[in-house]
Amino acid sequence: MDAARALREIAFWLERAGAPTYRVRAFRRAAAVVDELPDLDERVRAGRLTELDGIGRTTAAVIDAAHRGRTPEYLARLRSEADVPEHGAQLRAALRGDCHTHSDWSDGGSPVVEMATTARDLGHEWVALTDHSPRLKVARGLSAQRLREQLEVVAELNRRLAPFRVLTGIEVDILADGSLDQEEELLAQLDVVVASAHSELRMPAAQMTRRLCAAVANPHVDVLGHCTGRLIGAKKRPQSTFDATAVFQACRDHGVAVEINSRPDRLDPPRELIRLARDTGCLFSIDSDAHAPGQLDWLAHGCARAEECGVTPEQVVNTRTAEELLARR
Repeated sequence: MDAARALREIAFWLERAGAPTYRVRAFRRAAAVVDELPDLDERVRAGRLTELDGIGRTTAAVIDAAHRGRTPEYLARLRSEADVPEHGAQLRAALRGDCHTHSDWSDGGSPVVEMATTARDLGHEWVALTDHSPRLKVARGLSAQRLREQLEVVAELNRRLAPFRVLTGIEVDILADGSLDQEEELLAQLDVVVASAHSELRMPAAQMTRRLCAAVANPHVDVLGHCTGRLIGAKKRPQSTFDATAVFQACRDHGVAVEINSRPDRLDPPRELIRLARDTGCLFSIDSDAHAPGQLDWLAHGCARAEECGVTPEQVVNTRTAEELLARR
């Protein structure tokens, strides 16, 4: 087993489990040290790994075991403890990509290339990069200029990673009046536009209904992101109130997919709304909303909920190839 690969896999499983960022970074930092090490074999045999900056006792034990051809105990334990939902395996296997991910260009923790290669290694054919729009300053949302710069980075990355493809995109903020927080001309250039409300989530139901309906009527919007805005983890937040039937009818009529957000602290929308959207005739996008590589595997949670609610692969836009997805635009 390759030692650096073992360290990075540990970082992946830790992220997937929601471990503290400092712990994840310790293993990635150790992997980077191993990548540059010319005398790994000698150091393992001499027991001198911990003399290196960035290598502690735990990471040294992982390196030692992997370099000697054994599966490190730490890695074996994380693999065995991985939370795999009972349902949704068939739908998960049908997914070809992920329409909602973030990088360190906004509030994600990793470079675009790391997110892309992890998505590829998970079996994806494509992944959409959807960093935040400028109004969300707390998330370092991208100005129009920064987004244009990111498009150049993605173009170069696609040349390197082909046939895997990074789709250009944005998670654009839905403003209080239903307009979108980015230049229309720029939105028209993107492959995937996820529109989400991040502020004023407690506005009256009638006003929120008009806001969401106006957003999905925009011809550049492809996905309505985490539509209720709820949080169900340690930081609880109640869901927004709106006329769900009217909003889902607008999504159906404008060809906008309703997101089934897979983040364990969101799992948005609730099951009753997934069923309502299904009965309304909506398409869906099962997304990770990943902010780190290990979180890309959270798709299993969304697939389980979708399957429980009777959503079929044909109703999910990210079961399509990139070409089929873009043909919808």
